[in-house]
Amino acid sequence: MFKMRKAKNDEPTAPGQVKIKKKSIVPGVMITQYVEVLPEGTTTPDFTRKPIALTIQEGKLAIFRAIITGTPTPTVTWVRNNGEINEEKYKMVYDTSSGEHQLQIPDVSVDQTDTYKCFARNEFGKAVVTAALNVIEVGFKKSKAMFFVFAFSLSRVEIEPREETKPEIDEKFWELLLSADKKDYETICAQYASLKIIEYILHFICSIFLHSQIKDGVMIPFDIDTNEKHALKQVGKKFVFSINGLNPEDAGLYQVEVDGVKIFSTDLKLPTVDFLVKIQDVKAQEREDAMFECVLSHPMKKITWMGKNIPLQQGDKYDIAVSEDMLIHTLVVKDCLPLDKGIYAAVAGLKSCSAWLIVEADNDPNSHGKKKIRKTTRAGGGGADILKVAQEQNAKIQKEREELVAKAEAAAKVAKEEEEVKAKTETKTETKANVKLHCLNISVPRCSLEQGVFFTSGLSDVTAIIGTNTELVCKLSSEDCDTVWYKDGKEITATEDICIVKDGTYQKLIIRKCKEDDAGKYRCEADGRKTEAVCVFFLLDPPRIDPDELAEFIKPVIIKTGKDAGFKLSFVGREPMKIQWYNEGEELLEDNHIRIEKSSTHSRLLLTKCQRKSSGEIKIKIKNECGTTEAITHLIVLDKPTPPLGPVDIIESSANCIDFKWRPPKDNGGSPITNYTLERQQIGRNSWKKIGKIGPEPKFRDTDVDHGRKYCYHIRAETDQGISEMMETDDIQAGTKAYPGPPSAPKIVSAFKDCINLAWSAPTNTGGANILGYNVEKRKNGSNLWGLVNPANEPVRGTYAVKDVVEGIEYEFRVSAINISGAGEPSVPSEFAIARDPKMRPQFTDKKINNFMVIRAGNSARVNFNFKASPVPTITWLKDGLPIAKHVTVSNTDTSSQLIIPSSERHDTGIYTIIVKNLVGQETSSVEIRITDDPKPPGPVELDQNVSGTVTVSWTPSPDEKKDDRLHYMVTKHDSVKRTWQTMADHLFNNKFTVTNIMPGRQYQFRVYAKNDMGVSKSSESPTWEVKKKKGRLNNKTFSVNLPASKDCNFDTPPSFSVPLKLHNSPESYECYMTCAVTGNPRPRVTWYRNNISLSTNTNYYIINTCGVCSMKILKVGPKDSGEYTVVAENPLGRVECSTKLIVKGIKLPHSF
Repeated sequence: MFKMRKAKNDEPTAPGQVKIKKKSIVPGVMITQYVEVLPEGTTTPDFTRKPIALTIQEGKLAIFRAIITGTPTPTVTWVRNNGEINEEKYKMVYDTSSGEHQLQIPDVSVDQTDTYKCFARNEFGKAVVTAALNVIEVGFKKSKAMFFVFAFSLSRVEIEPREETKPEIDEKFWELLLSADKKDYETICAQYASLKIIEYILHFICSIFLHSQIKDGVMIPFDIDTNEKHALKQVGKKFVFSINGLNPEDAGLYQVEVDGVKIFSTDLKLPTVDFLVKIQDVKAQEREDAMFECVLSHPMKKITWMGKNIPLQQGDKYDIAVSEDMLIHTLVVKDCLPLDKGIYAAVAGLKSCSAWLIVEADNDPNSHGKKKIRKTTRAGGGGADILKVAQEQNAKIQKEREELVAKAEAAAKVAKEEEEVKAKTETKTETKANVKLHCLNISVPRCSLEQGVFFTSGLSDVTAIIGTNTELVCKLSSEDCDTVWYKDGKEITATEDICIVKDGTYQKLIIRKCKEDDAGKYRCEADGRKTEAVCVFFLLDPPRIDPDELAEFIKPVIIKTGKDAGFKLSFVGREPMKIQWYNEGEELLEDNHIRIEKSSTHSRLLLTKCQRKSSGEIKIKIKNECGTTEAITHLIVLDKPTPPLGPVDIIESSANCIDFKWRPPKDNGGSPITNYTLERQQIGRNSWKKIGKIGPEPKFRDTDVDHGRKYCYHIRAETDQGISEMMETDDIQAGTKAYPGPPSAPKIVSAFKDCINLAWSAPTNTGGANILGYNVEKRKNGSNLWGLVNPANEPVRGTYAVKDVVEGIEYEFRVSAINISGAGEPSVPSEFAIARDPKMRPQFTDKKINNFMVIRAGNSARVNFNFKASPVPTITWLKDGLPIAKHVTVSNTDTSSQLIIPSSERHDTGIYTIIVKNLVGQETSSVEIRITDDPKPPGPVELDQNVSGTVTVSWTPSPDEKKDDRLHYMVTKHDSVKRTWQTMADHLFNNKFTVTNIMPGRQYQFRVYAKNDMGVSKSSESPTWEVKKKKGRLNNKTFSVNLPASKDCNFDTPPSFSVPLKLHNSPESYECYMTCAVTGNPRPRVTWYRNNISLSTNTNYYIINTCGVCSMKILKVGPKDSGEYTVVAENPLGRVECSTKLIVKGIKLPHSF
């Protein structure tokens, strides 16, 4: 029996107890602690999941759920404010799998609406939380039925408007209505107003207040756009609520609420969808397509397909389709591989069915080690039987639908007659305001119940391919009517390309060889009335391949090694088109042996000097904005086979014969093996005896042997393309037992507390027979007794893990080889090994770690580190010494960690550090990720002449200069005489450069480019620069000029810096580039210093001086490179210095993890 409590009665505090109020991490939970200090290992009760408020329809199952923690385990009780909880109407349940405490209320009723409390108590405290239950009453009261008109609308109903007159309403009624609360509207209307007055008021209220649609007590978001899932649209004086694309979860109790007042409600019930034909188990060959098909009892646009408990989506691997009648649903698993094996399920609402996909591996020895060829066959599918079941079910549904329409017509006719009779008795003409909730959109698009002809099946949006035929179809309720077709509001007449067909009640518009002009909005009107059906017609022009050419293309191309192979395919489609060629899934790019021709109508692939490894699947992929198409063929390059594979297996070795077999070649060269050629040598002789061809079977029985002698064989494989290299067998003895020699001493591969792994080498002397296995023995340190580890009748093959060990004990091991004669001598014992887990400091195992990555903005960035450590380490990622952002995801395993930035942005740029730490130590590694994009070009370029024979080029900085500290500039020059563009300067970090050697009489142009890690921007071009050349003659007459004696000009100037050094911040292990510009005459001598120490002889610094531009590159920045850098320029007239600082970005690690 349950504990019965009143919600407001609280237990008194026991002697010695206190009442300390605590705050829970879950809002709304109140915790009271009974003791001042909790003993170690104990906690007060708390809710990790609290019960939530419920609004539910009358008659359904209501469940409050809560998850509670506390030590010791709390006891849980439920109470309600007004009333008691008994076993007849309530069930208290504890779900052990989920840890939930549940209060279940089956067949909930209105009188159970209340506030419920859940108490959790143990000896150290208690926790309490409240939740409200609101039960929605089902159905209409008589008083409500007289005010509001509700109907399921199969389509929009057009009622001829009559002259509307405003009804006279008593002033007292308005006074009461305006001063009353919303909940009293119904009572006031019932006492003072007639039905017509209430209808008028209802229209007034619906016009000025916000409407709310509620399903199962939860507000439904809706839009005025009728293409959304839920839409509310006002048509005249009516409000139409529609649900597009009905799903099973759309069923429930719907209510209309106007300004907080629930006007009326209705229960939408959908027929239960079941599987008439369930999916069946499919057995498919490797690289074959597998198909699952099922048939539903009612149409559904989409069902959920699951594969290994994971939802499947349409894509390259899976093809999900549905028939036109939405009854047959299909899942195709493309290109099946052994990994695709498993259980696949189809889920439709509450029903589901599942089946196995079994993928049989291709065991063809000729294809061993190579990628299998994609097959064009398809396994599974129901075929004609499924189609027949779907047709029968569709006919049944159509019949039920027609009966429903007939009932609707009859009901409308009766309603109209009643309205006419009522209209005669009334003295005033009134227009009835209809408030209708459109809860169900069945396949009758629009119909008029008032007139005789209506559409029983409307048009649907059509997507057609250019050049193909398509048709628009609708169905009318009667054959005796005329229809008119419109496109974009203009009437359509029959032409050579457009055909209008009437087939009974079906009306068809057939468009032949669709063109781009045929796209538009089509409408069909019946008998010229207002009833209409609308369709939007879209045209697509995806890439298409002629079937005859495709049939020729898919034929395999067979050539000999060293020859050329060509593939050509024509196609049509909207431009531009992207064309890609693939070989075994890898895209082909042009090189010395690959040529690709592309045009708007065809593409050609030429492979020159093909080798055997070029064999495989050749695929062309053509894509444009309308779609993608693919074509697959195969290339087979023939060559001689590889040698047969050993070692040989000895079937029999007796005094009279030697019978043995071997494995076929790994690659037969594309042709079947026709023969094996053998030759034999008796050990001790120098000559070889030719045995000859023995056939295509890889086995041989030699009866021409002498007892006790040993023989060696050479085996070659032969095909139509040639003979392979030979394989030489081990020595085989005829008839005498020979035990194998001892293997090498076992090597301790690894040791753990419950397992020691061993490895050893096979004996050099096999005894002339195949080694069948090994015996492994162990011995404790200090003992003389060897014990067999493996069962006596189960020899060990290769390496072995000894699990029968005791932690902390020291062992040694030995092995002995077994052949057909028996076990040979044991090996030398191994080194002693202790059974315990090794402790290993974390170490990164990647041979080459990329410490710098440049990612284009918007692309994903992925960083992976592999490591080894014992015990399993903890992994921490930092960005610039701080925790990574929430949008960056990290996935860890015992030996690797991967960081992924799904859609990178510029602010993700930084140094990312991984810290791998365990009890032994820690290891860190960093990678700089730079998120950038193609640089924007610099601004306008200006030219200026400060010194004769030079031009100073200056430009406005690129907009990306502030965002990218590695952005720099390049200046090129064009000479009217040389007529080529020459690079004058690169890696400029300022916005000015002086070009020398400017010749008079020539025209110059300059271009400035912005460069960063992603690439080069478009150029900014300067105006033309020209220095006029002075002429020495005038009017073809010579003259002389007496010049006075000139004084010598002194152009010597002391050195100065026109462009100083900048402050630099550089990550560790990266390059750093410093530059400045120096002027002076005579040319100054430039020296670089770091912390007052000359860098002239340091090989880690690359220093150049070109035309006054001094630059220094630090090849690999390290912590020792931090400091102050100084450039000293000096000539006979003076000395000048310029300094800057280099800051090496270190790794900021937290104090503890």
